[in-house]
Amino acid sequence: MTEEFLDIPRFMEQMAESIKKTSVLIDKAETSAFFHRILAAKRIYVAGAGRSGIIARAFAMRLLHLGFDVYVVGETITPALQKGDILVVFSGSGETHIMATFCNTVKDLGGSVCLVTASADSTMSRNADCVVNLGDLTGYYRKDTATFEERQMTGQYRSTASAFAPLGTLFETVALVFSDAVISALMVARKEGAGELKGRLTNIE
Repeated sequence: MTEEFLDIPRFMEQMAESIKKTSVLIDKAETSAFFHRILAAKRIYVAGAGRSGIIARAFAMRLLHLGFDVYVVGETITPALQKGDILVVFSGSGETHIMATFCNTVKDLGGSVCLVTASADSTMSRNADCVVNLGDLTGYYRKDTATFEERQMTGQYRSTASAFAPLGTLFETVALVFSDAVISALMVARKEGAGELKGRLTNIE
C-alpha cells in the first residue's frame, strides 16, 4: 500500500473543504427558522436512525448543557409529548420509515417537526414544519428511494467517491458541525459561556 492511500490529513482536508462548500450553500432563512424554533420551544425531543441518531444524541446533550428541557425519543425516561413541544429529526434521506412515523405522531399530538436532512424533497421534508437542507455533495441520497432499513439489509449503498466520505458520512459530519454551530448561536442568544455549561455536566461519573 502506497503512502498516497495513507494520507489521512489530506482526507481531513477534503472533509473540511466539503463542509466549507456546504456552509456557503445552506439557506440562511432555513437556519434562522430552525434556530428560533429551538429557542422558543417548550420542550425539545430529538431522534435519528443509525449514525444520524448518534448526531441527534450529541445535539441533545449540548442542549441539556445549555439548560433546555430536552429528551431523546426511545429512552425509557422520555415523557409524553405535548402541544407546543418540537421534535428535531436528523435524517439524510428523509425517508427512514420509523422516523417518518415519529414525525406523523408528533404532528397528530399538536407538536411541530424540525428536520435536518440532505434531501429537500422527501416524505419527511414535505411533512415537517421546518427543514434545514444540508445538501448532498456526494450524491449518496440523490435518486435513492430505498428506505434506511432496506439499504441496511441489502447493502445497496451509493457513493460517488467510495474512498472519501462513503455512504452517509459527509451528511453526518456536516450535521454534527451544523448542530454545534447552532449551539454556539444559542450560547450567544442566551448569554451563556463555557462556565455555565460546565456547571451542568454530569457529576456522577
